[in-house]
Amino acid sequence: MTVTDVPASVAAAADASLRWHPGGPYSLRQTLGTLMRGNGDPSFSSRPEGLWMAFTTPDGPVSLRLTSAETGPEPYVDAQAWGPGSAAALAAVPRLLGAEDDWSAFDEAGFHSTLPRMVREARRRNLAVRLPSTGRMVDSLVPTILEQKVTVIEARRGYRYLMYRHGTPAPGAGAVAPAGLLVRPTPEEWLRIPSWEWHKAGVGPQRSATVMRALRSAVALERLAPLPAVEAARKMQTIPGIGEWTAAEVVQRTHGCPDSIAVGDYHLAADVGAALTGLRTDDAGMLALLEPWKGHRQRVVRMIGLSGFRKPTFGPRMTIQDHRRH
Repeated sequence: MTVTDVPASVAAAADASLRWHPGGPYSLRQTLGTLMRGNGDPSFSSRPEGLWMAFTTPDGPVSLRLTSAETGPEPYVDAQAWGPGSAAALAAVPRLLGAEDDWSAFDEAGFHSTLPRMVREARRRNLAVRLPSTGRMVDSLVPTILEQKVTVIEARRGYRYLMYRHGTPAPGAGAVAPAGLLVRPTPEEWLRIPSWEWHKAGVGPQRSATVMRALRSAVALERLAPLPAVEAARKMQTIPGIGEWTAAEVVQRTHGCPDSIAVGDYHLAADVGAALTGLRTDDAGMLALLEPWKGHRQRVVRMIGLSGFRKPTFGPRMTIQDHRRH
């Protein structure tokens, strides 16, 4: 995996640029898709020419464009950045793109032979997938808290409302970057959002209070980024309101953790049980089923998701709550 400069004509259009070579099959959209909070995420824009992301670095905000050449003898990704955070963003691009995600132990013949056929076949068809590592703790934590114990539809509706009301235009938005591309609020900006705005977003008081508690520890949270994923998840859970599910969802994105499992997810245990045994199961049953592949359990779950398997849908759907009417 190497990083090189991009051609001068391309680099001239941005504040900073680089080219990253994954050293093997690579899919930009499959790799970074898990970071998007739905197709309407205002901090992302997926376009035919590539992916745009906007976020804050220690040096300030940045707009990042990622384009890829995924066929041919040597796939690569070009990264171009605009804004005061350009240098910091490009320094983190290889990790973001999955440069530190090593599947060699998972693909080793002895281990691979122990996997269910469904997982082996999914891996054979998806050799280009990597687990990304953003290293941005607060950016991952806030929208994850919004997803606690509610439907994805409800959580993403509230997230979009807060972003459109309190996000800031990305560097170059409407010029070099897509119009409407937004940077998420900084911790200080999140903390200034009044209670009635959370209410209008449909975010209940328990979730908004958890966000506030977490953001008062924002500096300490960002210090978790260099730690091993297990340690970061454990320390995150010392904040009241952040449990195993939330911590796992965060480190999957911030650390590219290959083993973290979102225990407590409304659907995951049933999905895994149905895929591996034909029967639904609970969290304890899911962990027992995945135990033989400990260390790679998130990889197994990801491959189940990419296999195309869908469990039969029976029983009631989770009710969408509207806290704005209370």
